[in-house]
Amino acid sequence: MTTDATSLTGARTPERGDGGLLARLSDPAADGDDLDARILDAALAEFETYGLRRVSVEDVAKRAGVARTTIYRRFTNKEQLLQAVILRECRRFLTGIARATEGLASPEDAVVEGFVAGLQSARTHPLMTRVLQSEPEAFLPQLSMNGGAVMLAARDVLADRLRRARPDRADEHNAVAEVLLRVAVSLLLVPGGGLALDDEDAIRAFARAYLTRMLRP
Repeated sequence: MTTDATSLTGARTPERGDGGLLARLSDPAADGDDLDARILDAALAEFETYGLRRVSVEDVAKRAGVARTTIYRRFTNKEQLLQAVILRECRRFLTGIARATEGLASPEDAVVEGFVAGLQSARTHPLMTRVLQSEPEAFLPQLSMNGGAVMLAARDVLADRLRRARPDRADEHNAVAEVLLRVAVSLLLVPGGGLALDDEDAIRAFARAYLTRMLRP
């Protein structure tokens, strides 16, 4: 299976049909065969339970019920296995954002619902929670792997939704989408402060009041 983050959304050219982006993100072939899925499920469970550093390929093999050599035939080392897990979870994360923003008529709604879906999904994901609590220094290197392709893929999903709602402002969509992502990452890495964004209603109100201002009339 591929472990290249640039494959997260497939072709970078925006699809014209509403189902194009979701179809690419939801393509089951992207996650490999049944054995790949079994190994990735086991690796995800190990990383969620014990963190990124403490887990070995042998631990994953035991949980998956396969030999270590089986894993090494598919993943060169632990780092490649970890990247494959992260890419699969990122694909699921991006699918959630795409679904949350599908069919929205206004760019303001796309900004708000995309921000809410992304931040809440990241906050409640068991692996993300584990890493941010016990190994926060490991978060940014994984996010920036392959030249920041994960961030670029997430930006493309949001920009695609903005483009559908306001095709006449195509020049600003990527910038707005990337700022939204960087605000969300900041809130994940540095929680607390004066912003009370503890539930969806509060996040939605914040996004509506402040983040939609990035969209020019």
